[in-house]
Amino acid sequence: MSDLDALAALLAEREPTVRALLPEEGRLERLRREMAALEARYPDPAARPPLFGVLVGVKDIFHVDGFPTRAGSHLPPEVLAGPQGPSVTALQAAGALVLGKTVSTEFAYFAPGPTRNPRDPERTPGGSSSGSAAAVAAGYCPLALGTQTIGSIIRPAAYCGVVGFKPSYDRVSRDGVIPLAPSLDHVGLLAASVSWAERAAAVLCRYWQPPGRGLHARNPKKPGRPVLGIPEGPYLDRATNDFRGVAERLAAAGYEVRSVSAMPDFAEIEMRHHRLVGAEAAGVHADWLSRFRELYAPETLALLLVGRSISEKEQAEDFQGRERLRAELTALMDRHGLDLWVTPAAPGPAPRGLRSTGSPVMNLPWTHAGLPALSLPAGGLSADNDAGGLPLGLQVIGRWHADESLLAWGREMEEVVKGS
Repeated sequence: MSDLDALAALLAEREPTVRALLPEEGRLERLRREMAALEARYPDPAARPPLFGVLVGVKDIFHVDGFPTRAGSHLPPEVLAGPQGPSVTALQAAGALVLGKTVSTEFAYFAPGPTRNPRDPERTPGGSSSGSAAAVAAGYCPLALGTQTIGSIIRPAAYCGVVGFKPSYDRVSRDGVIPLAPSLDHVGLLAASVSWAERAAAVLCRYWQPPGRGLHARNPKKPGRPVLGIPEGPYLDRATNDFRGVAERLAAAGYEVRSVSAMPDFAEIEMRHHRLVGAEAAGVHADWLSRFRELYAPETLALLLVGRSISEKEQAEDFQGRERLRAELTALMDRHGLDLWVTPAAPGPAPRGLRSTGSPVMNLPWTHAGLPALSLPAGGLSADNDAGGLPLGLQVIGRWHADESLLAWGREMEEVVKGS
């Protein structure tokens, strides 16, 4: 049986329940043609590009040649159409094949799509990159493109038990993607492992430089082991899962873990971020909203109407707050000798029910600051007996534009975090 035959059997078995992909007539026939063309183009295995034949899901706010873009909405696809962007083109140039469009919440906000969590179909897969996370978790593909404006990569990765990678802001081009809030939108990845995320990041990230021998110079007594910081205070108080358990596992494995007081003004950070999302989304959707208001979901409509009331002066002040937060978090890392922050990737396991995509509060400040973040699947952390062993995630945050180091360290931490 070929890989595509196995995929066909897997999709037939799981997709009627998971619903991670937008329907596509003749998907397998198209993939067989594209794979044959790829093999004809690269007959020598030694000369094949780094993602040769790798299936990649693409969140349905990305424009992809040959596919309509619906963005999880009821607006006419022709209104939303646009040219394919460099992220999709770069993956294809590296040999990847587009498995298909993956389900997005409406315009990458909170109105959920039909996707279910592959670990428990009665629970949310998270949002807004729900289909991308579920496609990887269900085994359809090892990689999928997603976006994050608040917590839309890291949270669904945690809920579905896969790796999520949100690069530093603007490290991956946002062209060819329908925006939600341009100053906050990040293009990133859902992946089956950190190694898969690294392979794709090397193709996608601007100015990618594989980390060298100097990567771990900060902590010469423990080569290869970064110093980890836990941001204590009102931000961490919002978590409900037993995050300390994974911190203890890391410490037992030889990682130095330091508690640091951080973000005493978290409530203001949270409000500032939501104001920016609303104001910028209102600007993006001004024309569409005037023409298709009745087609918007209530959640999205409420965001856009509130966003209209936010002044340009408030937006400018809130944007300056982003820069301050990044500087403050970096200064704390310098002062306390930290290489990475570690936090829960979500307040707890995936909530039961499909009407909500869960809370992105654990991801918000790091998205606001634009720092790179990684979600690693973590096992055995839930005190919620009703969760039935559902996965949780550890969120690992690096320094501004130090994405290469974050992924290299994340690869080392992955097995420790996973636990038994």
